[in-house]
Amino acid sequence: MRVLLVNTNRMKPAVAPIGLDYLSDGLIDAGHDLRLLDLSFSDDVASDISASVREFDPEVIGVTVRNTDDCYFSGGAFFLPEIKEMIEHLRSKSDAPIVLGGVGFSVVPERVMDFCGADYAVTGEGETGFVHLLQVLGSKRPIEAVPNILYREKDSIKRNPMVESNLDSLPPRRRSLVNNVRYFKEGGQAGIETKRGCNMACIYCADPLAKGRRVRVRSPKLVVDEIKALYDQGIDHFHTCDCEFNIPADHAKAVCREIIDTGLGDKIRWYAYCSVTPFDAEMADLFKRSGCAGVDFGADSANASILGILGRHFSPDDLAITAKHCHEHDIPFMYDLLVGGPTETRETVRQTIDFVRSIDVDCVGVAMGVRVYEGTAMAEYVRKMGDMATNPYLHGARSENPYFLKPVFYISPDLGEGIVKYLHELVDGDKRFFLPSNEEVESNYNYNDNNVLVRAISDGARGAYWDILRNMT
Repeated sequence: MRVLLVNTNRMKPAVAPIGLDYLSDGLIDAGHDLRLLDLSFSDDVASDISASVREFDPEVIGVTVRNTDDCYFSGGAFFLPEIKEMIEHLRSKSDAPIVLGGVGFSVVPERVMDFCGADYAVTGEGETGFVHLLQVLGSKRPIEAVPNILYREKDSIKRNPMVESNLDSLPPRRRSLVNNVRYFKEGGQAGIETKRGCNMACIYCADPLAKGRRVRVRSPKLVVDEIKALYDQGIDHFHTCDCEFNIPADHAKAVCREIIDTGLGDKIRWYAYCSVTPFDAEMADLFKRSGCAGVDFGADSANASILGILGRHFSPDDLAITAKHCHEHDIPFMYDLLVGGPTETRETVRQTIDFVRSIDVDCVGVAMGVRVYEGTAMAEYVRKMGDMATNPYLHGARSENPYFLKPVFYISPDLGEGIVKYLHELVDGDKRFFLPSNEEVESNYNYNDNNVLVRAISDGARGAYWDILRNMT
């Protein structure tokens, strides 16, 4: 079948749609004819949609939703209306069924599918799920038995059971559909995936909803084969797209050893999202020798009580130990903080800011307020508080938004809307601290339409965005 894949993500700096790159391998192996419509670089979305449909005449259109919003309290950008407009324009030019997918979509699939008006959707492994859906559409066989598929039945949306794949059984990742070279030039890095799923119990996180609650790893050799495929295209800066690269620890170490053994450790630079634990001296050494240029640790807080409430499995002492290992092995690192969750007070925030200063963290990202996602423990916590529309601790789209599809943030009563001013007072101009902002400043921790980053990358900066900003301040 002729399949048009559409990238709807227009955030800047540009981030390559690696899900479509991965999806393309399975579709090509199944014999389908693909065309990518990448709206990230479009100057006229409507015209480009019209031209692509007219020239290719697709039989099926796949649309990816990477993000539903920018996840920043100070930003509040909601992307689905724009994506819905894209889908409506596609419908006006083609009768082909429209299939939704993507990590942002998979957090609340029924709600996103209903909002955008798609015909079908795929959750979980698109590499297999989309292929199975095309087989059904091409043969007119019943769709009820196809795993990982959502479809419409009269006035409702049905979801078939999820089936997880062995990641090593998926087609080899050629990274050939997307123009990764252009994304590297305009986005400064390339994404790679070493595993899927997250078995952590953080009360706010949507990753287990989108990627599964069981961690499934890829063979270190296949991970490095993917890195080589991108390196051969001229790309030498990478970022892991895993929930936590260092969980499980043995797998992370094995990936590092594979990079070292193949000689790539001296040629590439890579960044990772990691949990504060496990992170020992051996892991730090392997990270460094395999080319690690920086780690973003999800720290959240340095108050033991707050960490427990948020569902984190480490302690403030662990924050200090991990920082020590990074310093000793000369690995730049960032601690991401989450301020304003349940029972947070001005005093616990002050304790956290003072603590991360005391252990000399290279860079600190501060998220203000907890984004509430349907299906998380945080959503249940908020519901138990009563009517959303009158809840003074919620900010954003409180009315007619029962499933938190539009951005909603919880901020503890002791902080309230004064959270922004208070954090600025605590940080007091310390350039190591990045706060979300809508201003064009080097410490702006909102990566949506960040012109400071766009200009820096255009001038040759490469790497994780926090590291680029850190080196500019």
